[in-house]
Amino acid sequence: MEERYLTIALGKGRLAKHAMKLFTEIGMPCTEMEDPDTRKLIFVNEEKKVRFFLAKGPDVPTYVEYGAADIGIVGEDTILEEGRNIYEVLDLGFGKCRMCICGPKSSEDLLKHREMIRVATKYPKIARDYFYNVKHQTVEIIKLNGSIELAPIVGLSEVICDIVETGTTLKENGLEVLETVCPLSARVVVNQVSMKMENKRITEIIRDLREAVKE
Repeated sequence: MEERYLTIALGKGRLAKHAMKLFTEIGMPCTEMEDPDTRKLIFVNEEKKVRFFLAKGPDVPTYVEYGAADIGIVGEDTILEEGRNIYEVLDLGFGKCRMCICGPKSSEDLLKHREMIRVATKYPKIARDYFYNVKHQTVEIIKLNGSIELAPIVGLSEVICDIVETGTTLKENGLEVLETVCPLSARVVVNQVSMKMENKRITEIIRDLREAVKE
């Protein structure tokens, strides 16, 4: 019986570039993806019977859950926010940052005393889980899509729940990290059925990626 193609979904941008370096290191390169002018959506490594495609970060867990992709590479923030029924199997260690509660220094007491406050965020599920299940603090969560830092400055919210890498943008806007929700980095996720049906091939890829990350 002919071997089926394994399909791998990559979150677009820096994450995909980092991931493809790793796949090249473990002997699964995809030269088609290196063409900056390509309009292709699916990129194939015929020798290894692997297909890659690029997707918006939040869509990667969806492709994996429904089996359109066997494997996905995506940020932990997306995995937590999407809450899909998938296996998270490996921390790749790049794209490191933190999910934090940030705001002006004056909002620190509101967090300490668990007062009713408004939280602006692109990640309502993560924020809700943190405040309700970890802090046991009742809050009003406001979903935003743009520059979250603006919310406390204009009085829309007391704090924000957002990703922090360097903290430079926060400082420039008079905000600071008040609490850390969780560390974040790029992760490998796998479809649950694929893990059973293609266990040997997928386990080998995970093992090779794990070794490449250690080096």
